[in-house]
Amino acid sequence: MERTLVLIKPDGIERKLIGEIISIYEKKNLKIVGLKMLKATRELAEKHYEEHKGREYFEELIEYITEDSICALVIEGEHVIDNIRKVNGDKDPLKVDMGSIRGKYSSNKTRNLVHASDCIESAEREIGIWFPELI
Repeated sequence: MERTLVLIKPDGIERKLIGEIISIYEKKNLKIVGLKMLKATRELAEKHYEEHKGREYFEELIEYITEDSICALVIEGEHVIDNIRKVNGDKDPLKVDMGSIRGKYSSNKTRNLVHASDCIESAEREIGIWFPELI
């Protein structure tokens, strides 16, 4: 069974969308096998976004993810990575499917409510960062 990491980012927490977002995943018959609320440290955020280090937007990503609490989830299911990424929607508000989470609730490319791993290798690496107890 495939697993992925999802982060409900600070704007999702601030807007009280945790339950709404989680219910969308559950309605897709995906299983939540890990869930925690935490405030990301800079160290965790830098590990998470390490592939973006050196890019002009790196610092903005770090500041955003560490500004307040996040809800981290490990979700399991068949083709879960592709399913979650489709449900989340495109980061670009001009390209997003309006029925997706970002389409319904986001209008900003950076402050876009949710993160999901983009492939199996990323999922394994990211789950190890946020949920070392599940490795």
